[in-house]
Amino acid sequence: MINYYLSQGSDMRPLDTCVPGCWVNVTSPTEPEINSLIENFGLEPDFIRAALDEEESSRIESEDGNTLIIIDIPYREELDEGIVYTTMPIGIVVTANNVITVSLRENKIVSELCRGGKGINTAFKTRFVLSLMLRISTRYLQFLKQIDRMTESLEKQLRDTMKNSDLLQLQDINKSLVYFSTSLKANEITIEKLARGRFVKLYEEDQDLLEDVLIEFKQAIEMTTIYSNVLSGTMDIFASLISNNLNIVMKILASLTIVLSIPTFVTGFYGMNIGVNAIPFDSMWWMPLVISVILMLISAWWLHKKDML
Repeated sequence: MINYYLSQGSDMRPLDTCVPGCWVNVTSPTEPEINSLIENFGLEPDFIRAALDEEESSRIESEDGNTLIIIDIPYREELDEGIVYTTMPIGIVVTANNVITVSLRENKIVSELCRGGKGINTAFKTRFVLSLMLRISTRYLQFLKQIDRMTESLEKQLRDTMKNSDLLQLQDINKSLVYFSTSLKANEITIEKLARGRFVKLYEEDQDLLEDVLIEFKQAIEMTTIYSNVLSGTMDIFASLISNNLNIVMKILASLTIVLSIPTFVTGFYGMNIGVNAIPFDSMWWMPLVISVILMLISAWWLHKKDML
């Protein structure tokens, strides 16, 4: 799907055809749409196909006056087993007259940009690209705060009852933080290359916006590192607690086995086929029961004193 937008003040007006200074938003394009983009804008075929590759890493390159910037954006997906945070690439192609964004699927960052906003102007290509990157970094920070709240909620649940589903959610969050960390570091390198002005012309009024983008990405990297370290420590603590609880259960079961084996030993001793009066109190049928109870109480008291029961 290909859509065209032209900013008017703080609004974004959709267009039927492409005009100079407009923004071309491409989402999950078909093969004919890909071919039309390549032909109409004189793009390298790899520019479009690289942006549609889910495994493509963040980078920047220029060819024949056109510049391709691939940035990893955060993506939130709600599944049956819970919420999963991951990343996907979005391609930003800067041509002589237009900015083209190419993405695999619809995302809220682009959807919000389609509604316009303060400081969004499609005619100023560099500023438009930097505004998009600032929104991407802001989305990272929002998702990181959501991940932090989810982690705290799961920790409270695990303190009451340790369920496998909660532990698996913690593992999914840990994977999300790894994806975020890898993508953010690659994005930072790409933006630093962009800041050198070799690929896209930077104007003096864009410097402050570029610095804001870099600061936001660096902050997101720091937050991701902190949350990842905290979560790793939390998972190690819960792993130790699970192991300790298992040891306690096994210790109690072993102690109970010792106590409950006493009646078997006593009754077996009194049940031996030997002569009369060979065993003390063999004429009293209730004596094995009394001896068993006494020995069980003594064993239970001793095991409890040793913190075994």
